[in-house]
Amino acid sequence: MPQLNSFEIYSFTTLNQIHKEYIFKIWNNEYPINLTFESLQDTENYLNSLIDAKHFFAVDENNQMQAWAVIFERDYEKWFAIIVDSELHQIGLGRKILNRLKTFSTELNGWVIDHEKDTKANGEPYRSPLAFYMKNDFNLLPETRLELDKISAVKINWRE
Repeated sequence: MPQLNSFEIYSFTTLNQIHKEYIFKIWNNEYPINLTFESLQDTENYLNSLIDAKHFFAVDENNQMQAWAVIFERDYEKWFAIIVDSELHQIGLGRKILNRLKTFSTELNGWVIDHEKDTKANGEPYRSPLAFYMKNDFNLLPETRLELDKISAVKINWRE
């Protein structure tokens, strides 16, 4: 298992093709199958829709990307998304990335799937990351939900 100190976090405001292909791959590997992108172009369309986006990549000692995160503006609030390769959960990488995101904003908002009903593309169950965010000082806003055909999620918020 890699050690936390073997990862560096790099940030970018402009993405190259390798970045976009990695986001497409990790998104489709780690998110529920009903949220996957059908094509790289779909991924690019999503990324292009993000306002004032700053992207973060966790890179291991072999210069391989192992996680992606983004902060962006939506409805006059700062929002974020983060995806860590599931093989690297429980080593502190997600916390390290979140702490980096927190240095760029006094507030972060996100949608979090808060149930265990979804499946990933590889057939494994999608595990809700809600407990992870609660351990990292986020607040649950149960009155604010996203209920769509593709996703059922609750809003979370962190304030400095």
